[in-house]
Amino acid sequence: MLEHGGNLRDAAKRFGRDDWLDLSTGINPHWYPAPALEGNAWHRLPEPDPALTAAAEAFYGAPRMLPVAGTQAAIQMLPRLRKPSRVAVSAPSYAEHAHHWAGHSHTLTLTPYDELEAAVARNDVMVVVNPNNPTGAQVPAEQLLQWADQLAARGGWLVVDEAFGDTAQHNSVAMHTERPGLIVLRSVGKFFGLAGIRLGFVAAHADLLRDLADLLGPWTISGPAQQIALAALTDHAWQAHTRKQLQANGERLRALLDAHGIQSNGTPLFQWWAETQPEAFWHHMAERGIWVRLFTQAARGIRLGLPPDEASWQRLQAALTEWSTK
Repeated sequence: MLEHGGNLRDAAKRFGRDDWLDLSTGINPHWYPAPALEGNAWHRLPEPDPALTAAAEAFYGAPRMLPVAGTQAAIQMLPRLRKPSRVAVSAPSYAEHAHHWAGHSHTLTLTPYDELEAAVARNDVMVVVNPNNPTGAQVPAEQLLQWADQLAARGGWLVVDEAFGDTAQHNSVAMHTERPGLIVLRSVGKFFGLAGIRLGFVAAHADLLRDLADLLGPWTISGPAQQIALAALTDHAWQAHTRKQLQANGERLRALLDAHGIQSNGTPLFQWWAETQPEAFWHHMAERGIWVRLFTQAARGIRLGLPPDEASWQRLQAALTEWSTK
């Protein structure tokens, strides 16, 4: 199993603290306030609620969507829906894509973002994380649609992971997924801060969604998760306020890092930079009870999420000052 952020039990086991400031995930620290649930949410088998699907299609602007148990469920299953193919996965990016496309007899190539265009002609499937996790890099929607058309012309797929796309809706290609071969993954875990309910959506052509639903089987989304997500996806006032808040806090984090000599990139939910001493920085922060995401493979660097409150901002600033004045 691959390592991910949010593993505070590992942090506590290694460093022996119980006062962690978790900045390792890029998840909105101000999560959507879950409403009171109907009593039967815990009792009834969780048949799919068409109102939830309709709300997701309206929020994401997609013509047709399938609820899944987090985008992870789709990431694991999509490679099983194709015969052996040549697959290019954007690199560096969310490691689960490459991990699963490397199996099922596919031929995998990890492809840097500046080489993706050249890779279209020699692959059957392209997987692009957009905005990228962890670097925040983005490919313009117009470019993605050109690649999708090229791949679809020979029966290929373009899979676009937009899990961090809720603060960059203008660059989404979800609205174009009626065309065969274009698949978009969206998540309620990041923007809404609801990673714990394990819910995401896949936008794609009806035939592919039907095949994916058959592979996933029945009752994939719990009743409580469906009720909470329906409320979040239809709460337009909360969404508008949150977008403004995240934009402001994302800029604050970028400026804070810049003030300490760190040139970073990212999204309103996180910042990333190619740290020359990533292990040392990670250890420095962990000793001060701040858990950050360390990358040591394809991208040697650090990713930081947003602090949840003013005390946490001050705690991060103090740790950064100590680091920059060593």
